[in-house]
Amino acid sequence: MATRREFLATMSVPAAVAARGLPDPGPALRPAGADIVHSLRGHSGTPLQVAQDEDFWAEVARAFTVDRSLINFNNGGVSPSPAWVQDAMKRHLDFSNLAPSYGMWQILEPQQEGVRDRMAREWGVDAEEIAFTRNASEGLQICQFGYDLARGDEVLTTTQDYGRMITTFRQRERREGIVMKQIDLPVPAEDPAEVVRLIEAGITEKTRLILVCHMINLTGQILPVRDIVRMARARGIPVIVDGAHALAHFDFKISDLECDNYSTSLHKWLFAPHGTGLLYVRREIIPEIWPLQAAGPSMDGNIRKFEEIGTHPAANHLAVAEALTFHQGIGSERKAARLVYLRDSWARRLLEHDRIRLHTSLKEGFACGIATVEIEGVDTTALRDSLWERHRILTVAINHAQFSGLRVSPSVYSTMEEIDRFVEAMEEVLKNGLPA
Repeated sequence: MATRREFLATMSVPAAVAARGLPDPGPALRPAGADIVHSLRGHSGTPLQVAQDEDFWAEVARAFTVDRSLINFNNGGVSPSPAWVQDAMKRHLDFSNLAPSYGMWQILEPQQEGVRDRMAREWGVDAEEIAFTRNASEGLQICQFGYDLARGDEVLTTTQDYGRMITTFRQRERREGIVMKQIDLPVPAEDPAEVVRLIEAGITEKTRLILVCHMINLTGQILPVRDIVRMARARGIPVIVDGAHALAHFDFKISDLECDNYSTSLHKWLFAPHGTGLLYVRREIIPEIWPLQAAGPSMDGNIRKFEEIGTHPAANHLAVAEALTFHQGIGSERKAARLVYLRDSWARRLLEHDRIRLHTSLKEGFACGIATVEIEGVDTTALRDSLWERHRILTVAINHAQFSGLRVSPSVYSTMEEIDRFVEAMEEVLKNGLPA
């Protein structure tokens, strides 16, 4: 028989409050926005057909409260949440502040288990393998610091991995005397076997860990994670997978990757509240990884040891549930098809110009909504600044040892008019150069 605590964990805030004998907090605390999700599910057609249905995406855009006085093409950094998600977080936060030690810890916190169950189901893993974090960096650092390493042990990654994660290993170098090795990957990388071969060639008898991106933040490049994991596992080497940009961006299951761990941010492509992330650790591996903040020995095999960070808001992670419902309403295949359609709409038009260099593959399966573009002979940082100052277009300047270019990442609320304005602004620079 379920305990009272377990029963309350399955209930909404108003129902849980009523069960405790408290007054119903009223309609302000009840979810809104289900009409939009219902409308989205009612659209028919293949993912490609829906990707080009501007009426469908106008309905999606209606869910957001974005500032249309500017063009936000930096959704790869952090995305806005739909109003429905914002409202959910606010009502949970309001309820928390009625009596925090009671409402937050005894009523709201147990409801996180329902969100855990749903997230695990959506991405094909067990709920006892899912921990909530504040972002992908936290999940990755749990893994990067969580494996025991000795002086002289090597960790292997690429020159295109995320800067904070490289800094994390650099700190272990300074503090513990480990050694980080990095390899170059092609830009773009369109041969999965070559990627695996290059990583394998970087392995030595001292290699103890490998860090790879599922989707590289610099270019949107998708790497063959499952093949890398299989290769490394045959050599007894754990692979830390950086999925910051991949989850809810394109269609896959974490279980498909066969990885031991997977870290992602939920405030990017799932559109969850800012400061939400997810860490997957395969059940058998949980005892092998130390938590970033201390947990007692009784939790050695419990995924929740990675959530032991002291007092933290319940509202953020509970509102992930609304973000997931919104994602499901769009449909992961339709979302990915739209993001590719938007990318191709600007990229193929710009590629008609000789001085355009695209550092992202347009071949199916190698990238999705993020792409990095360069105008030869134009300084990337100056181009980014000009687009913002003259046209209020937000992009990211990528200046890497192997390449340079603007990272462009529209989202599901972006319009074709915004795509046109971006292309026209880039063509103006191609024709006339940057303004003096």
